[in-house]
Amino acid sequence: MYATLKSIGAYAPQTILTNHDLEKMVDTTDEWITKRTGIKERRIAAPDEVTSDLGAAAAKIAIARAGIDPKEIDGVICATLSPDYLTMPSTACMIAHKLGLSHVMAFDISAACSGFVYLLNLAKAFVESGAYKNLLIVGAEKISSYVDYTDRGTCILFGDGGGAAIIGQTENKNEAILDVHVASDGEYGHLLITPGGGSKEPCCLSLLENKRQFIQMAGNEVFKIAVKTLTNDVIDILAKNNLCAEQIDHFIPHQANFRIIEAVRQKLEFPEEKTVLTVHKYGNTSAASIPMAMNDAYEEGRIKRGDLILLDTFGGGFTWGSALLRFGGE
Repeated sequence: MYATLKSIGAYAPQTILTNHDLEKMVDTTDEWITKRTGIKERRIAAPDEVTSDLGAAAAKIAIARAGIDPKEIDGVICATLSPDYLTMPSTACMIAHKLGLSHVMAFDISAACSGFVYLLNLAKAFVESGAYKNLLIVGAEKISSYVDYTDRGTCILFGDGGGAAIIGQTENKNEAILDVHVASDGEYGHLLITPGGGSKEPCCLSLLENKRQFIQMAGNEVFKIAVKTLTNDVIDILAKNNLCAEQIDHFIPHQANFRIIEAVRQKLEFPEEKTVLTVHKYGNTSAASIPMAMNDAYEEGRIKRGDLILLDTFGGGFTWGSALLRFGGE
């Protein structure tokens, strides 16, 4: 018995924040943002939309495309760095509730931008062990709640959105999640961090005055480590599975920065037509990034049943991961 990705779904909020909008907010230009990141616009959730709303909207699409009854889902796992609540209840619990799922396992993981690949690793293990038959995995983010819109180094990068998938069972290896690699190194955690609000710096007035509740990033250092790590991880997973770049049908990297994606693509010699790009219209949606990109490719008719897909991601922690899977959906 193998685990398979049976369906994909995504949701993007309606409000669009363009580079020209940001020109009115911080000292930046459309040309500067585009040249350095490849981002032209990003989606921003409405004030009354929360992370679980974005995740639930994406999940409804994934469930419908999987062709299963929601009652067949026996677990919900959500990856997010922007949960509805600081500690509890989990965003997964709220998503399950909004979908009418009760008495199912539900919990969150925190792996930043690597969250969706971490979810694949967990779901693969759960399903192949026989413990669960159909898991709903969700990467959802309302990062706009954690962004300082006076900090041009971060506010230009992030957007909101949700992506979801149903991971089920199959006896056909040509529809299976073949391999998942995940890893981390906390030594570099300070380079991409939300410093305040946790047990180390509990919420207080001075924390808010100093904007310690917002994302902080050392961009140049993160860029260098990300390119090297992403490249090496892909080389490792391809070698382990006796595959080469030519055999991959779709390369779907984390959509953080076009320059990072392009540097990795060129080093690994993936052709442009096989590389999925959505960073220009969504920005960096962290854990939602890869499923949103996969959903775009699916809705464009690019992804077909049995296609071999390579995922590659890097995020705060630092965390990173890669995955090889055959698309098991219709």
